[in-house]
Amino acid sequence: MQLVDALVCSEPGRLQIVQRPIPRPDPGHALVRPRRVGICGTDYHIFEGKHPFLKYPRVMGHELAVEVVEAPVASGLSPGEVCVVNPYLSCGRCIACLAGKPNCCVNISVLGVHQDGGLVGQLSVPAGNLIRAQGLTADECAAVEFLSIGAHAVRRAAVTSRDRVLVVGAGPIGLGVALFARLSGGSVAIFDRDAERAAAAQSLAGVIAVPAGSDALEAVRAFTHGDGFDVVFDATGNQAAMEKGFEFVAHGGRYVLVSVVKDSITFKDPDFHRKEMTLFGSRNATSEDFERVIAAIRNGDVPIGRLITHRTSLADAVRDIPVWATQKTGLIKALIEIGE
Repeated sequence: MQLVDALVCSEPGRLQIVQRPIPRPDPGHALVRPRRVGICGTDYHIFEGKHPFLKYPRVMGHELAVEVVEAPVASGLSPGEVCVVNPYLSCGRCIACLAGKPNCCVNISVLGVHQDGGLVGQLSVPAGNLIRAQGLTADECAAVEFLSIGAHAVRRAAVTSRDRVLVVGAGPIGLGVALFARLSGGSVAIFDRDAERAAAAQSLAGVIAVPAGSDALEAVRAFTHGDGFDVVFDATGNQAAMEKGFEFVAHGGRYVLVSVVKDSITFKDPDFHRKEMTLFGSRNATSEDFERVIAAIRNGDVPIGRLITHRTSLADAVRDIPVWATQKTGLIKALIEIGE
């Protein structure tokens, strides 16, 4: 029996390398070798014990660039081909899937969350969840998933060149939102109470940073001469910030909650109706969003080299992930390299 290394979060705060058998692919599945795995807020929450939908032990990793080892003939995939993985495994039968929204499938299973993910030497995944990405490097393929979250949110809001857009939260997801809102023609500003993160976002996404101060509402009002923004995106994962964001929306505007928290979110109904505001939730991404991101990377519209700030190996991730979870200065996106 052949074995491969896997990085397991056995319980909150504990990572270890274990050996696992190489899986035998189910019918319709492909056997792949992860090459790059991006680490995101979900992974840090799993490590810290803050994820609401997780059972331990768990192999994390859903931002994946993989090399095909073997695949069904009908898939058209070739051994050695490097692909992006859509980690949202949907049932294809529920009300959401039948409506063309597999990203919010009733029975969704997300790699690295509901089932073991990509921090392992070899992995079996449905061949239909592999997305070909000719011309992209392994680094670029690993960045597609988190950028697709932002691209999906922007598509939900139908951003156009007529829109003034505010993104609240300058982490990787907020950066993705800002990038694709700008590529959709919007006039984009970003707000984060951490001035360093806001400045980095301004440089990376080509947007304007709203000055951070003691009163976020006054800063936003000053920026828009009191009108508010046509579209506001929240990417903070903070209940208070999500509730505050309603105040930033202009009359007739849209508010998109990209981040999610376990708490209830409340808002002032008279203000909501006075503005005739539209409220959106945005969850995960679809194949359409993945393809849009791949095309943007291929066109040179996304500065992948500047977004990736940290790297490590599978073995050294046992040491590095706990550090990244607590010391995020200068960290945008960290990659784990496997089999290099």
